[in-house]
Amino acid sequence: MSAQKQPIIFSFFSGSGFLDLGFERVGFDVRFVNEFHKPFLEAYKYSRKTMELPEPKYGHFLGSIDDFVTGDRAAELSACVEDAKNDSLVGFIGGPPCPDFSVAGKNKGSEGENGKLSRVYVEAIVQNKPDFFLFENVKGLWRTVKHRAFYDEMKVRLENEGYILTDRLTNCIEYGVPQDRDRILLFGIHKSRSGDIDATTLEATFDWKANIRFDRNTVLSKSMWPGHETYSQDSKKDCPESLVSIHELTVEHWFEKNDVYNHPNSTHHFKPQSMHRFQTILEGDDSKKSFKRLHRWRYSPTAAYGNNEVHLHPYKDRRISAAESLAIQSLPKEFCLPPTMTLSDMFKTIGNGVPYLASEGLAKTILAYLKSL
Repeated sequence: MSAQKQPIIFSFFSGSGFLDLGFERVGFDVRFVNEFHKPFLEAYKYSRKTMELPEPKYGHFLGSIDDFVTGDRAAELSACVEDAKNDSLVGFIGGPPCPDFSVAGKNKGSEGENGKLSRVYVEAIVQNKPDFFLFENVKGLWRTVKHRAFYDEMKVRLENEGYILTDRLTNCIEYGVPQDRDRILLFGIHKSRSGDIDATTLEATFDWKANIRFDRNTVLSKSMWPGHETYSQDSKKDCPESLVSIHELTVEHWFEKNDVYNHPNSTHHFKPQSMHRFQTILEGDDSKKSFKRLHRWRYSPTAAYGNNEVHLHPYKDRRISAAESLAIQSLPKEFCLPPTMTLSDMFKTIGNGVPYLASEGLAKTILAYLKSL
């Protein structure tokens, strides 16, 4: 690949653009953005405007990916892809909505309304033959027996269409995200672009670990971190000396880094109807399905704010704010959501998004590989 040509990205299931942002900042040209939920797409546009990032050349597209595969916009997508291929390598990136593959969610699999979108995304790849692609989803798609069969079926479909594949179950904390969040990542390169290689060669040359900074087994060991501690509003606690070397993986580090109390989304949090429950849960007690209180000097559980999950501030009588949730997703300090967005939409788009540091590390890995071709 010519060093002067930026690889071009077509983004699907874009949400508010956390995954895209990593690719943009690393040096990819995001030209096409597709998102089904209007408030998320509006937040995507808003965040880029506040960060003074360019708009995608081919535009923002509100609607289902179905419209571009079996619908009346399929020819439009194909025309954009062909145009982009005249300029540089073209890649599709996306993480289809995943509740149907999540044990904590609907668990309906490939026949659920969201599960079907994974198949449609694969069809979009097959129809348009991008030079490379990235598929991101929950670990349930890879680890659960009935979902793994569907995942393997999709891989065979892609291999039959000329793609060479490599995948990895990755925890976002490995990239420096202050969060325990497993995701399956699948990268594919079309054999017309990859030269004379096979899957074994790709596994050896695509360095998944190149931008990983922490060993997951080490930093996720509970023995390394504080346990449950007495909760007291606005209490002060210094970082334990034993955590200094991994201080950046803690909630409090990111609260300070992103100046969350002065962030534009600092006041965006749900207000409790009753204070009692917010005052009785120990700091660091995240053992229950709901009402998990974060510990300031520990990483967060997965940033999932649906299904009645409630994450409490480590030392305040409230739920965490959108600003604090964005920090836990390792977004840059300057990233913000529109003040007109509903709280439900804010927390849904935050919870759905790929943590920024993971997307940035992944983008660097993919770019290095493409430059090696």
